[in-house]
Amino acid sequence: MFLNTVLVVLTDLAARLLGNTVFRQHFHLWLSAVVMFGPALSLWVSQHSIFAKRSHFLYRMFLRSGWGWTCIFVGSFVFLLSFSIRRSLSLSMRHLSRLGVAGGLWLGFCKLLDLLENATGSCYEPLLNGPEVTNGQPLLVLREGESKSVCLKAGMLWRGYEVSEDVFLLCLCCLLLAEETAVFGPYLSLGGISDAPLRILFLFCVLLLSLWIFLLLCLLAYFPQFPTQLLGGALGCLSWRGLYQGWYRLGPGWCSPGRPGQGLLNTKSCSSEVEDAQLSHDHSN
Repeated sequence: MFLNTVLVVLTDLAARLLGNTVFRQHFHLWLSAVVMFGPALSLWVSQHSIFAKRSHFLYRMFLRSGWGWTCIFVGSFVFLLSFSIRRSLSLSMRHLSRLGVAGGLWLGFCKLLDLLENATGSCYEPLLNGPEVTNGQPLLVLREGESKSVCLKAGMLWRGYEVSEDVFLLCLCCLLLAEETAVFGPYLSLGGISDAPLRILFLFCVLLLSLWIFLLLCLLAYFPQFPTQLLGGALGCLSWRGLYQGWYRLGPGWCSPGRPGQGLLNTKSCSSEVEDAQLSHDHSN
């Protein structure tokens, strides 16, 4: 009984924050400021910290599988919420399709970024011994005709125009989590039924959002790479704006899965005005 009370209190507070209009209107601006000024944290953090190593457990366990973790928790939450309200598999799958669209967009951009780096980059072989070393730094000899994969497998260096895929993924996942979980607050305010499994899934989504923000700060502070990280963050924000602030607003009539909560939040009234009032948390920018 005590644990259930704690769960209800924590989820109510988190739902109230994520569903707040001010939070939703300014979260993307705050995230943009983090990406822009986060590298300045490198002036204060210690490079001897455990988070300064790419082999850290959090990087290996979560960052490399960031999209998978996001799909598991957000997908479970979206499906359980939509199916428990309408008992419609087709409606639940329509809401889940937002994750599929975002995932396809992410994979497509990753392919394009990889092609860009291959097209604009060159392979260099470092000369580590002898008089070629200058000021402790080895000279780099250009190797013509090498692809990126062959170059890296041979232990050489590839230099080209890069966009940080890690920052791109983390920004996209943070914005997606904020959008998909924001409907829980309006749903509770309408008197929607919320049992323990739904609340636990929502809490896991909130914890995952906190983890992605923490890992984003760690990447910016311990591994600053300007402007590749700035470009990655900009690409993540643009992807979110194109989907959630553009296409999803058009509604199902435009082959769109619709906004989060569309068709779900009028639990107390059949009037569409109730739903529209609750979905008015859309960003004003």
